[in-house]
Amino acid sequence: MTDHPYVGMWVTKDGRIRHQLLANNRYDEARGERESAYQGRYQVTDNYIEYWDDTGFTADGEFIDGVLYHAGMVLYRKE
Repeated sequence: MTDHPYVGMWVTKDGRIRHQLLANNRYDEARGERESAYQGRYQVTDNYIEYWDDTGFTADGEFIDGVLYHAGMVLYRKE
């Protein structure tokens, strides 16, 4: 998974929401000043991503043309 093109940091245009997709299929989401607001595991199948938060909720998203669309948010790859 370390070579997967989606591993890394994804952020909203304003930088408020930050998703760190880790190589071990875990994620860490920061919101504003709150680091590690949400954590859990994820799975990518083709361009589709599913999230299972450690608190029990689930979410999904899709990568389209290098942009992550997730739960009404638009996140861009941070270089």
